[in-house]
Amino acid sequence: MDSVVIHRPRNLDWKRAAALLYGDWGTSKAYVVGMAFAAPVAAGVLGYSSLPIILAVCVLTALVAYNYVIVCKYFPDGGGVYSAARDQSRLLAVVGALLLVANMTVTAALSGWASLSYFGIPRPHIATGTMLLVAFIGILNIFGPKHSGSFAVALAAPAVVVVLTIIAMSLPHLTFANLEPSKQGFVGTWIPFVGVILALSGVEAIANLTGVMKLDPQASSDRPSVLHTARKAIWVVALEVVLGTALLGWAMLSLSKDLAPQLMKHEEDMLRFLGEQYGSLTLGAAFGEFFGIFVGIVFGLLLISAVNTAIVALIGLFYMMARDGEMPPIFTRLNRQGVPRFPLFLAILLPVLVLAFVRYSTPLTPEAQDGAFKTLASLYAIGVVGAIAVNVGSCSFNPKLLFGWFERGIMGVTFFILLAVWLTIAKTKPDAFFFAFCVVGFGLVLRAYAQKRSGLQTVVVSREVAAAISPTIPANLKPNLETGKRILVAARGLTPILRFALEEARLRQGALYVLYIKELAVAIPGVLTEARQPRWQDDPQAAVIMYGAFELAKSHEVQVVPIYAVSESAAATILDLSATLGVDFLVLGASRRRFMTQLLKGDVISEVARNLPENIQLIIHG
Repeated sequence: MDSVVIHRPRNLDWKRAAALLYGDWGTSKAYVVGMAFAAPVAAGVLGYSSLPIILAVCVLTALVAYNYVIVCKYFPDGGGVYSAARDQSRLLAVVGALLLVANMTVTAALSGWASLSYFGIPRPHIATGTMLLVAFIGILNIFGPKHSGSFAVALAAPAVVVVLTIIAMSLPHLTFANLEPSKQGFVGTWIPFVGVILALSGVEAIANLTGVMKLDPQASSDRPSVLHTARKAIWVVALEVVLGTALLGWAMLSLSKDLAPQLMKHEEDMLRFLGEQYGSLTLGAAFGEFFGIFVGIVFGLLLISAVNTAIVALIGLFYMMARDGEMPPIFTRLNRQGVPRFPLFLAILLPVLVLAFVRYSTPLTPEAQDGAFKTLASLYAIGVVGAIAVNVGSCSFNPKLLFGWFERGIMGVTFFILLAVWLTIAKTKPDAFFFAFCVVGFGLVLRAYAQKRSGLQTVVVSREVAAAISPTIPANLKPNLETGKRILVAARGLTPILRFALEEARLRQGALYVLYIKELAVAIPGVLTEARQPRWQDDPQAAVIMYGAFELAKSHEVQVVPIYAVSESAAATILDLSATLGVDFLVLGASRRRFMTQLLKGDVISEVARNLPENIQLIIHG
């Protein structure tokens, strides 16, 4: 007997989606402006001629934002690089996902490094401190990620206020007097521009989350559309990032040239320095010092949130590829909290290894530590630019997507720009190219090993033959529920609660839905193919419960409908199914979780009781 197909609830509104995007794009201002000022050129550094570079990064950010609005429009069930590239080639999709793995690895390291810089940690200790920070946040994820949307909103709001405050205080002092024309020519300007392209991977996260975004007013589950939600989330953040970065860059270059040495020293925490300077000019030195500390705390916390987001994304990427047969089966094994064990280990190990390499290959002098931060930034760019290029290029050259000529043309132009950027990084940053090569190469080796263990072999056949041997999808179970009462029981084993539910179903002459939820505390980017839908027959613990329920139902003459769901939130899944199936009674067992587990994961019964519709009766069996 097949299980009912479960759709993930679409409860992510544009505000929370925008906050998650701002956690990546918003933090770019924390170090992009300073890196542009300190970007090396033939004559030294860009310094006061860096405004065109900053504006060019803003233009590219806006261009990428437009492209990903299109991606979200045509991929309402998940449009990250893995999902978008699979229509072209599974191998290309895996390469794109591995480039994103490289990007998220460096995101965790770079964001942690910048965070400790904003907290004022001495530079010789930042690398070691960042390794400890990454390890600590990774260990916290043993209990799974929390619902990060509301948390992201709480962190994004003060960051926006801080940015607006710095801009407002700098407005009376903005000037063109300090700006210097660039004397480097196109090539001399292009290379520094490539070196400061950071924090674009947030759009990949948004594209992956289209499967849980709220549908547009005229859309339905059969014909989903999230264009309004995605467009609003992306453009609101893009507008703030583009205008904020441009104005903050101008504010930085409006400071006296006598402060140039200090600007160089504060490359990693430029916004904190700008807060101190313009706070002092506006309300005095004491306020400037206080405001600088406040800016450091706000952006330090926002950057720590970015570390956690990157670790969660790494876990999800590894698990998704393993579920799709592209990584070894060991990657799908979960701990008691529903977190994949091996992906969690890798999500901690990879950033720590990168940080350890940077730490122990660099002297502890301030100048050398500045170079270490730039090395991390260059490692970041090659991964994110490559992943976005694969996504945009796959969409642009996919004839199945019904793009207009203008949309397809813009995506094609964006692809070639990003390809040129990626090739430039590979040419000018051999360490970055070697890093990306190692990540992709090691990932492809794991993929080949996984396929060999699964008995798969690559063969080349024509499209006609491939279509003929494609597996068919079995029809969903559709029981007749026209008469009788509907009872839903959430079972965790062959316990008295299941017997009680069977007795109730017999007395009320109704159907009994037996729900087993496999708690999975990991955010899965994109969607899996329908052929990979989870089945309770493949889960030993669920199979024992379902087969036991069938046997007991024979003697009770009760119709049993098995439902198997994989979810990161048991309460949300129970509420969604209760409303979708239109049950009359919901039966839950009394919670026996320990205090610490309840504190970290919440109490399911309390959350269900608060949100259950009034027409559904809740029965708690103890």
